Amino acid sequence: MRRGIAATALVASLALAATACGGDSGSDKADGPVTITWWDTSNATNEAPAYKALVKKFEAANSNIKVKYVNVPFDQAQNKFDTAAGSKGAPDILRSEVGWTPAFAKKGYFLPLDGTEALADQGKFQASLIKQAQYDGKTYGVPLVTDTLALVYNKKLFQKAGISAAPSTWDELKSDAATIKKKTGVDGYWGSTQAYYAQSFLYGEGTDTVDAGAKKITVKSAAAVKGYKTWQSLFSGKGLHKADTTADAYAHIQDAFVNGKVAAIIQGPWEITNFYKGSAFKTKDNLGIATVPAGSGKAGAPTGGHNLSVYAGSDKAHQEASLKFLKFMTSASSQEAVALKNSTLPTRDDAYTAQVKSDPGIAGYQGVLAAAQPRPALPEYSSLWGPLDTELPKIAGGKESLDKGLSNVELAIAKLVPDFSK
Repeated sequence: MRRGIAATALVASLALAATACGGDSGSDKADGPVTITWWDTSNATNEAPAYKALVKKFEAANSNIKVKYVNVPFDQAQNKFDTAAGSKGAPDILRSEVGWTPAFAKKGYFLPLDGTEALADQGKFQASLIKQAQYDGKTYGVPLVTDTLALVYNKKLFQKAGISAAPSTWDELKSDAATIKKKTGVDGYWGSTQAYYAQSFLYGEGTDTVDAGAKKITVKSAAAVKGYKTWQSLFSGKGLHKADTTADAYAHIQDAFVNGKVAAIIQGPWEITNFYKGSAFKTKDNLGIATVPAGSGKAGAPTGGHNLSVYAGSDKAHQEASLKFLKFMTSASSQEAVALKNSTLPTRDDAYTAQVKSDPGIAGYQGVLAAAQPRPALPEYSSLWGPLDTELPKIAGGKESLDKGLSNVELAIAKLVPDFSK
């Protein structure tokens, strides 16, 4: 899941406007191939080529099905699909972020997949990922890729500073950052102001934005405030880079890390291929990957990733073709091919072949998956980060107090889940 990445391809947006969708496929001849439309939200430069290659392979094996491939910028796709589905003009298939899946299922936009060929291999997928694709007892997506956050670090800079292992707590990270700055002149850590990246600080205190089971908003609980105070403290101090609250903050942090200008950041596996393109990681083994540091409780990071889902508004012929496409794209061989090209994490155990695990980036992230925390079964859950993305940069930039910012977040979340208490 790429959080906060600016749209990388304007042409994708233009292509979207000109592309026929699932609800507009009537031009197909009755006796000709069925044309299904797929909105892929992967990175247009680094990830999409692997998926395009699989589309061609699928078409070669299924002469009666054509796939109209459209790459939609990730940060635009959720709203675009919501609008298109509401007007009965959505694509037949969406690469749906795991948080979107239950939300669109609740609206009736996705087709239940239980008992279809798309889930014929359900038992081979990681059970927690299937669970995240479910809503109200039914499954609405097939897991395509998974991810979580990790502390990624520059081994050479750590070694130069005399540090032999990654920090296991945030306090250790602060100490290491100061040492790295003193010994190398480079900042030891640069944190993000985005809500998704701040989530680990809540998990580290044993809490979350909401308690879905108790139907209670917990973003201002004592544990949450403690987590956010730790998050806030990592923007000031020796070796700790100040908060970047600009629109290009994600790119700035990423560029600094891959070029050896900062020793450690929190990041996901969707950037592995970009790490290797940086001057600091020409030697792949220089990339260190460790579990995110812990707070006063255990370490934890959000589980991300993407499912493939089928539009409920497509006709039977398009849905059947789409189900066949889902089965092919999420097969062990397809996931292995994508992992080898994109260094992303498969969602089924039989796709972690010896060749896949030989990539140090994949092996490293696979090792931290145990600390990944599944999201609660709440359709509105991913929307809860919206208010935080508004307030956290203000807090980190010193323009708003933590108490005021979290109070604003609490009020905004109460509107999203009106049946939750404070």
